[in-house]
Amino acid sequence: MDASAIVMMIVALVTVWGGLLVSVVHLHKHPDEEED
Repeated sequence: MDASAIVMMIVALVTVWGGLLVSVVHLHKHPDEEED
């Protein structure tokens, strides 16, 4: 793999895992309490 492929892989992994982490933190701070 050349350098550009490695950089793109790292960017994709950071995007996916970063988004997952942000969503988990957001749900932890603002849990869904819509149910009665």
